[in-house]
Amino acid sequence: MTPEQQSQKTRALCELAPVIPVLVVGDATRAEGLATALVAGGLPVLEVTLRTPAALQVIGEMSKVPGGHVGAGTVLTPDDAKRAKDAGASFAVSPGATERLVRACEDIGLPLLPGAVTASEVMRAMEMGFSMLKFFPAEAAGGAKSLKSLAGPLPQVSFCPTGGVTLQNAPDYLALPNVICVGGSWIAPDADVAAGDWAAIESRARDARTLR
Repeated sequence: MTPEQQSQKTRALCELAPVIPVLVVGDATRAEGLATALVAGGLPVLEVTLRTPAALQVIGEMSKVPGGHVGAGTVLTPDDAKRAKDAGASFAVSPGATERLVRACEDIGLPLLPGAVTASEVMRAMEMGFSMLKFFPAEAAGGAKSLKSLAGPLPQVSFCPTGGVTLQNAPDYLALPNVICVGGSWIAPDADVAAGDWAAIESRARDARTLR
């Protein structure tokens, strides 16, 4: 799967909802309930970061939920990509882009949403064949104003900004012509996940669904 084909796949996923929940889940027994609540709330595309020992198991459990599309976040190496796909991930998200990671995702047919912030990083990703990118860390890198500036010289690239995105500032990003969706962790806070408060998470997902 070429980077061009990967971007077609990730763009199609990003177009399904205005927000992709970014999830750090340490308890796999919470996976099914969490994914079910998010999908029911209208957010079918989920990013599970590889930041906990349970992450791969969480991806496996979530991938069984009807209507969901589960990806692995914080994918840094070819081994990360392989383990994520083997666990059931349908796409991968990385904070950056390296030739080794890009080649690995090509080889195993795993759509990659690579990260870029500067114009040079975006241009490098474009040279590799990507047209759909993650903008991370969004707020620390200048927020919506920075992304708006990139739209002028690089209008052919679209973004999913992640990092510091909240319910309050998400509309600023979503109003930009080069933003397809945003990634955010506010929809499923740790306390609600630990308590299994799926109703609260589903309600938050429904609110996020209306942002665009």
